[in-house]
Amino acid sequence: MKLVMINDCAFVGETLLKYMPPELEKQHIKRSRSSWSKTFGLAFKILRAKGDVYHANYLLQDCYIATRLGKKPLIGHAHGSDLRTSLNHFVWSRIIRHNLKHCDKILVSTPDILGIAKRYREEAEYLPNPINAELFYPKPTVQKGKKKRVLIASDSNWSVKGTDVAIKALSKIRKEVDVSIIQHGKDFDKTAALASSLSLSLKILPKAPHEKLNEYYWDADVVIDRFALGSLGMVSLEAIACGRPALAYVSSEYPENKDFPLKDLKEEEIIAKTISELPSNLWEREYRFLKKHHDLANIESCLLSIYEELTKK
Repeated sequence: MKLVMINDCAFVGETLLKYMPPELEKQHIKRSRSSWSKTFGLAFKILRAKGDVYHANYLLQDCYIATRLGKKPLIGHAHGSDLRTSLNHFVWSRIIRHNLKHCDKILVSTPDILGIAKRYREEAEYLPNPINAELFYPKPTVQKGKKKRVLIASDSNWSVKGTDVAIKALSKIRKEVDVSIIQHGKDFDKTAALASSLSLSLKILPKAPHEKLNEYYWDADVVIDRFALGSLGMVSLEAIACGRPALAYVSSEYPENKDFPLKDLKEEEIIAKTISELPSNLWEREYRFLKKHHDLANIESCLLSIYEELTKK
């Protein structure tokens, strides 16, 4: 069997390919953000690709081109904003709806978008995100002072990540924490200004390549992710894999989250109190959740079963 992986998102496709069985022939079609690469260049690569199954990450032009070129069987893998926001966009919505209808299988990467996908494809399935264990693995915490070292690692985006909520919460305990933030995201300047107005000092870290993010996680005592979506992002998963507790809004509404030890965390006061009184066994409980639900071997096994099922039809 030959698998053609199209595009990527949050390095999920790359990680899935990395740990696939060696006997599976693999091709990864990547693109840049240049106009040529994400349009005609992409179409040319997909046209030339020959595989037994096609797996398109993100339900925008990559997936759309594959459907129009008749690449089958085709998996459309939704990763978040394609269903949360692009589905309601006056231009992109038609492409998303087309892909939801014409793909042979729809996968989603987080529980909060599964319900959206099921409105269009009842058989849509949640596939937990994998973690690259060669990059993200536990290391002991090294104390470097009396204050808790807090890392805001997700991109600054108030509407999607709730970065403003994190800043307001941390300002309430500013004398207890040393806060670092990675410099990326459309609302980064607003975030820095908000922190300054609340007398919260921020250590600004340069945006790093994915393979270097582990060093940021290891240098923290607790990692802040997102407080607006109700599901764990890659930041949370990578931080936990690195041996650090992660704080995020994980909604009890989704059954996929039922085993997560710290649910419905989204109020500023409660976030501040949780950081201040961080449970000593929180990481161990989060790590058990990670190993149970994001085990790479289980994810790969599930995906290979989907591939085999599709190729037999």
